[in-house]
Amino acid sequence: MKTRVTELLDIKYPVVQGGMMWVGRAELASAVSNAGGLGILTSLTQPTPEALIKEVERCREMTDRPFGVNITFTPTMNAPPYDEYRAAIIESGVKVVETAGINPKEHLTAFKEAGIKVIHKCTSLRHSITAEAIGCDIVSVDGFECAGHPGEDDVTNFVLLALAATKLTVPIIASGGIGTGRQMAAAFALGAEGVNMGSRFVATQEAPVHENMKKAMVDADERETTLILRSLRNTARVFKNQVSEQVVEIEAQPGDTQFGAIKDLVSGARGRERCIENGEIDDGIWTVGQVVGLIEDIPSCEQLINRMVAEAEACLRTGVGYFD
Repeated sequence: MKTRVTELLDIKYPVVQGGMMWVGRAELASAVSNAGGLGILTSLTQPTPEALIKEVERCREMTDRPFGVNITFTPTMNAPPYDEYRAAIIESGVKVVETAGINPKEHLTAFKEAGIKVIHKCTSLRHSITAEAIGCDIVSVDGFECAGHPGEDDVTNFVLLALAATKLTVPIIASGGIGTGRQMAAAFALGAEGVNMGSRFVATQEAPVHENMKKAMVDADERETTLILRSLRNTARVFKNQVSEQVVEIEAQPGDTQFGAIKDLVSGARGRERCIENGEIDDGIWTVGQVVGLIEDIPSCEQLINRMVAEAEACLRTGVGYFD
C-alpha cells in the first residue's frame, strides 16, 4: 500500500500499533513491524530512561523494520522526568515518536532536530488543528470508541474523522474502535491515510498479556466496556468487571467524588499485576475499547494485518462498483 503515512514512516502497510501502558514492549512492537506495520514501544512502561534505551535495543534484535516509541505527557504533580525520557528516545536512534496527552510543543524542537517524525494523538478537532499548527507530522485522531482516555467531548470517529479531514492538511491516522479491514476501508473513505489499533493488538499471539485477558476479549461483546473517572473529568474506557462497576457506583453517589475513595481500585499497579500478569481479569482495572465486540480470535500480528489489508482492499473495490 502507498499513502502519505506509509511514505513518512517507511512502512509497508499504514497500520500503527497503539502505545499501550504495560503492553507496548519489544515482543509486540517487533511483531507488528515485522508484519509490515509500525510497532510502538511505550516509554513509560520502562521504569527509567536507561531501561527504555535497553528496550529499544532489545526490539532491534527482533526486527530490522522501523518502529516507534510512545510518550504520554500529563500535567500531574508527580510527573515522570519527561526531559530525560525524551533524551533517551533521541539517544536510542528511533525515528518515529507518538506523543499523547497534553500539548507536546516544548518537546518538538528536540525531536525535529534529531530527524524524528512526530505523530500526536488527539481526541478532539481543536486539538488536532493545534497539533498541525505546532509542527506535528501526522495527527492520530482518537474517537470516543477508544480504550483508555477518550477525552470529554464524546465524539465518535464517524464524525470526528470527517471533520478532521476538512480542516487538516497533514496525514490523518484513524484511532479508536478499529479492528477489521472493513473499518480500515471506512477510515480511508472518511479521510484517514492509516489506522491505529490498541485493543485489537492485545488479542494477538505476541501480546505480552495473560491468556485469560485475550480470551475474555474474544468472549466479550461491544457492550462490555464502561467509563470511569467521568466525575473527575479524566474519563477512561475500561473493561466492565466487578472493580470498574464498583468505581462507577462510587462516582454516582451524591456530592463530589473524592479520589481517595477510588484510588486503590483504579491503581495501575493493581491492574498490571492482577489482570495483565496474573490473568485475574475481574480484580483490577484494564483498558479496552468498544472494538472488543469485533474480536473473535487470537491471530498472530502478521495474520491480523494481512487479513485486514485484504478485507480493506475488497471493500474499497466493491465500493467503486457502486458507481456507473
